[in-house]
Amino acid sequence: MGPRARRLIDETLRFLAVGGVATLVAFVIFNVLSHGFYVFDDPPLHGHPTLSYVIANSIGMVISYRGTKMWAFKHRETALADGGLTAYVAINLATMTLPIGCLWISRNILDLDSAYSDNIAANVVGLGLGTIARFYLFRQVIFSQKNYAPAALVGTSTLPLPGNQVITHRVRGEGDEAPAGEPRGEESASPEPDPRQP
Repeated sequence: MGPRARRLIDETLRFLAVGGVATLVAFVIFNVLSHGFYVFDDPPLHGHPTLSYVIANSIGMVISYRGTKMWAFKHRETALADGGLTAYVAINLATMTLPIGCLWISRNILDLDSAYSDNIAANVVGLGLGTIARFYLFRQVIFSQKNYAPAALVGTSTLPLPGNQVITHRVRGEGDEAPAGEPRGEESASPEPDPRQP
């Protein structure tokens, strides 16, 4: 198995672990608000499952953002000025329409309102679709800057040589691909223009 495949599996497992914690928190809050969940005899939002879902998953979103940024994609960076927070919220809100749509279909078209049917629609079918969409979008849109090697070791340095030449040395990180025919860390000499010549 190559390094890219190992990194993909590692990121996927970390992402799922973070998502699992956030989902558990959202699951408990959703069921407390919509079905009492041994807390309320008369659930405050039983007739408003969509609002319950939005509240619960907004809290889960905060947990998910911190875990994704600090652990799941810890070897990736974002080029966005706010650390990707705005894009993260936008993607979460967009993908939240998937489980909400499944929940709406279950309640309004299939006429199901039990705790079991609500959770199958929103937290199994809808959540599965949303998780796949979020993983792809987070990885491609927000945390797209790879940083598999320490930044101090990745770069280009030049060394002066007699005869108006310099050696350019390119140090590549673990995730970098060397061009065809060029080994890692290859040094190449290139002439430096003489300022005295026109």
